[in-house]
Amino acid sequence: MKKLSVVSAIFIMINTFIGSSVFGKMDDPTLPILSSEAAIVMEATTGEVLYEKNAQSQMYPASLTKIATAIYAIENGNLNDSVTINEKARNTEGTRVYLEVGEQVTLEKLLQGLLINSGNDAGVAIAEHISGSVELFASDLNSYLKDVIGLQNTNFENPHGLFDPQHMTTAEDLAELTRYAMKNEEFKEIFGTKELPWKGESWDTTLYTHHKLLREKPYEDVTGGKTGYVPEAGVTLATTAKRENLNLIVVTLKSETEAEAYADTVQLLDFGFANFETVSIPKESSFFAGDVEYITPGDFFYTHQTDEQVTIAVKEDGLLRITDQDGTLLSSYQFHVVSASETNRPSNPEDVRSFFPPGILSSIYLLILVVGLSGLVYYRVRKKRI
Repeated sequence: MKKLSVVSAIFIMINTFIGSSVFGKMDDPTLPILSSEAAIVMEATTGEVLYEKNAQSQMYPASLTKIATAIYAIENGNLNDSVTINEKARNTEGTRVYLEVGEQVTLEKLLQGLLINSGNDAGVAIAEHISGSVELFASDLNSYLKDVIGLQNTNFENPHGLFDPQHMTTAEDLAELTRYAMKNEEFKEIFGTKELPWKGESWDTTLYTHHKLLREKPYEDVTGGKTGYVPEAGVTLATTAKRENLNLIVVTLKSETEAEAYADTVQLLDFGFANFETVSIPKESSFFAGDVEYITPGDFFYTHQTDEQVTIAVKEDGLLRITDQDGTLLSSYQFHVVSASETNRPSNPEDVRSFFPPGILSSIYLLILVVGLSGLVYYRVRKKRI
């Protein structure tokens, strides 16, 4: 059997997530029953949605907005910058870190006050430092969320989440936002900080995270979180957690009480950890499609239910498909061919065949044989004449 061996030097495997399965749908009676109006559980490594309830519905996020403000400021500002607090920041309503007019605060410290203590005054100070005004910051932030992170259903009018009728997003977008932000080590560290000494011009204290699953009612695997509340939004909650190879993001929106938001979050974390696992396909794994062998140039991951069998196969078009026992596509990756002229010559004689269309190689062998025999006849005739 002829085999065309495709190594990573010849083929590039693009780690493109083609589509995710939503495992948890609302018509399944075995799933959690939630009080929150919208919710989602996403696996952070693969981006697969394990459960969703009204996850594409437009909702008010309240202070979950600050996740976007923080990651945008981290990626577009200098954490060592000194920010001068003005009167507008000082007078911002709601939760504050009590900044004073004229106070000099580093951008990093403002981000800590923003995420740990949910300081609205810190949010305004960050916005004005990064973009010059809250209005310009909102415009810049929306472009960033759409063009860099890929959010399609989000529009933010301010950096803190105080109510504005046009300030809306979805549970799905917030999960994608959190997934993106958690790849940044600076964000990840602040997002998971439980307490931090704070020395300000008018306020010396210790900041404690508002997320109760991190401190007051600890859930062992929780790694970070952000809370939110305005009357129009209800209680909102974003939570990250990791157990072994499973990285979960849970977002709940519009709960009537804190107790309901935390109960829903714990239900969804328990549901995710009890029913799913993320598995890696190691680098240099081998797959066949007909005579072609594909070898993965890097590690790839997929998430599936722990009690189901998974099939992994490559089609003739080079598409690696991962399906469950019902044939539902869990995820897929596309191998792409680099033309032969761009590659090195094969390292063994068998691989020479991969450079020629079927049937051509035998014709070349015949031509070489004919030329060789003709040369031999010519040599013998010439020798006799001599």
